[in-house]
Amino acid sequence: MQFLPTTREEMLARGWDACDFVYVIGDAYVDHPSFGHAIISRVLESKGFRVGIIAQPDWKNEESIDVFGKPRLGFLVMAGNMDSMVNHYSVSKKRRDKDAFSPGGEMGLRPDYATVVYGNLIRRKYRDVPMVIGGIEASLRRLAHYDYWANKVKRSILLDSGADLLIYGMGERAIIEVAEALESGIDVKDITFVRGCIYKTKSIEDVVDPIVLPEFDEVKQSKETYAKSFYTQYCNTDPFVAKPLVESYGSGRYVVQNPPQKPLSESEMDWVYSLPYCRNYHPKYEEAGGIPAISEVKFSLVSNRGCFGGCSFCALTFHQGRIIQTRSHRSILEEAKRMVWEPDFKGYIHDVGGPTANFRHTSCEKQKTKGVCPNKQCLFPKPCKNLTVDHKDYLELLRKLRELPNVKKVFVRSGIRFDYLMCDSDDTFMHELVQHHISGQLKVAPEHVSDPVLQLMGKPSNDVYQAFSKKYTKLNEEMGKKQFVVPYLMSSHPGSTLKDAILLAEHLRDLGYMPQQVQDFYPTPSTISTCMYYTGLDPRTMKPVYVPKNPHEKAMQRALIQYRNPANYDLVHEALITAGRKDLIGFDKKCLIRPRKGERVQQKSAQTAKLKKKKTIRNVHKKK
Repeated sequence: MQFLPTTREEMLARGWDACDFVYVIGDAYVDHPSFGHAIISRVLESKGFRVGIIAQPDWKNEESIDVFGKPRLGFLVMAGNMDSMVNHYSVSKKRRDKDAFSPGGEMGLRPDYATVVYGNLIRRKYRDVPMVIGGIEASLRRLAHYDYWANKVKRSILLDSGADLLIYGMGERAIIEVAEALESGIDVKDITFVRGCIYKTKSIEDVVDPIVLPEFDEVKQSKETYAKSFYTQYCNTDPFVAKPLVESYGSGRYVVQNPPQKPLSESEMDWVYSLPYCRNYHPKYEEAGGIPAISEVKFSLVSNRGCFGGCSFCALTFHQGRIIQTRSHRSILEEAKRMVWEPDFKGYIHDVGGPTANFRHTSCEKQKTKGVCPNKQCLFPKPCKNLTVDHKDYLELLRKLRELPNVKKVFVRSGIRFDYLMCDSDDTFMHELVQHHISGQLKVAPEHVSDPVLQLMGKPSNDVYQAFSKKYTKLNEEMGKKQFVVPYLMSSHPGSTLKDAILLAEHLRDLGYMPQQVQDFYPTPSTISTCMYYTGLDPRTMKPVYVPKNPHEKAMQRALIQYRNPANYDLVHEALITAGRKDLIGFDKKCLIRPRKGERVQQKSAQTAKLKKKKTIRNVHKKK
């Protein structure tokens, strides 16, 4: 297996005089199927196209994208496996110190808004060469979108990048169709027929049965219009029923989104993952310490794509879609058999899953031919009566992997949907999960305990998580195992007040658990929660939503989840006073914090009052 060329010398050594496509990427070059650029480049190679890789070019120097000269068919541009702004900044907009997708974790090797910057860099050098953008950054910014970092609504990234086409979602089929169209001599401006693509046009006369979204200026000026437009897009992500979407930018300029590509079949998924990946980063990064991001995925196995979970803060509906796509057992086992003989394999398969590990089939039979319900979720607010709940296939796969030579343990670390698990009347999978597939801690994502907040998050009610946690604890006790649930929790999500944050803190107090990490809600592009954050409206109902935006209030909500940390004392104290919960300041075991020195505890807890009453009664009896 050989890496694709990254220099002119490597290109010439292959006997090429030019590349068909030059792929400009914001990540370092890692030829592993967990990296989008690896999949797209290998898919093109398998169809006979010559692809050169320019990883992390110097965006201040036009010559940095001229490594291979002018490509015969076009440039491909991708910011990386993450949105470049999420990669660079924390939710508080502070610059991160490390970039796991760069050599040695070095920060600063890609620009902010990388897709736009790379696109404009290419356009300064090559004005007329076809350019196609894709990846998560382009996919989630494909139409008018709220940008948290600039705090404004931005237009389609297709316009700002100068690209001709945008491929959204998982682009294997679309990139082949676009490449073959260019190869056949079709002008890039005439490639308007590929599903999963977005193009620019001056006329929409030829667009069949489109949904016309509000004009960009309207969306930018009215938050209510923005919310309605966003939800129209959100309900139009199913490949079976979606229609073309048209967004006008005035003066006869339109951006047209074609319906999504149909889901890959099992055989197509198998083919994608059977391509000749080197399964590692390019050797040129060795001296810098390699690429940190490979460590989590090198010995993991992707078994599925898509998610019908429908969490409001997740972009999967917009990117991968709600229809589950799976690889066959044979395909996964073949990859595992190659993996377990690698020199640095230590006997542990780190994960077998995808966005949600225990989804191995569509949520119902109807989806296979008619798609998902546009205005209904499969698990929320209650599991659909048509939901197919079955872990047998996933369980069989895990059993086969456990039997492979050199394998000591097979872990399940990607998300487990505990609400889906609790719908299964057969406990066999949960028993074997506890017995064989947990590395001391099972990470799940209840996110909160306040039902009104959970409702806005698109998560199951708190009683579902409590029932799961109780069942999990009981199973571990029966098996004599000391394994714990580690809940992912989120602060400051739209709808969360200080009172909701205090309720969460009380729950953690009762558990005797303080999380080491807490995630503040991060308004990333194209999620329902981000729409709520920006507009103050739930786009599903158009009802107002309280949004904690003040940095100080957000700090208080975050501190409450880690109320035991002495560094958070002042914030927790202020939050309790502000919310009228002085009863949680005191010496009783139900209190979150102790009072400050000299501070009077004005409100006694019920237990303290009861003890005082008993003491008074004893004193009365003594006097008698």
